Amino acid sequence: MINAYIGLGSNLDNPNEHVKQALEDLKKLPQSRLLLASKLYLSKPVGPQDQDDFINAVVLLVTELEPLALLDQLQAIEQRHQRVRERHWGPRTLDLDLLLFGDQCIENSRLTVPHAELANRDFVVGPLFELSPELILPSGTRLQELLQRCPIDGLICVDA
Repeated sequence: MINAYIGLGSNLDNPNEHVKQALEDLKKLPQSRLLLASKLYLSKPVGPQDQDDFINAVVLLVTELEPLALLDQLQAIEQRHQRVRERHWGPRTLDLDLLLFGDQCIENSRLTVPHAELANRDFVVGPLFELSPELILPSGTRLQELLQRCPIDGLICVDA
């Protein structure tokens, strides 16, 4: 079993519900088990600012799936949420990103792990730190260091 961290985001058609339903969907992944889920956070969009704010979260699951098989499962969940890719960094009903897959570094035409923008996204670093404050990335960088370089003061927790 490998630890996999997944980032969740939504800013269309009742984003809270899309993220909460995605959490339920992730619990049903084959050969996988959801271990932890962060609180939900409100964040400003990356890229075009002519869109609503996002609801974001991060989950930790353990899986026996290979990375591309897990990616296929994540994209199937996105499709069930009617994800449409109209523009880069545009609005979406659901975005599921494979952030980390054990200590593996993967780079191919379909997948880059660790996620290429992980270190630059407060809506990833904050919830990831909530789940695993002692986490060390495959590069050897401590998550604590990323937290210091990527301020999370723009995040608003929307969970009670």
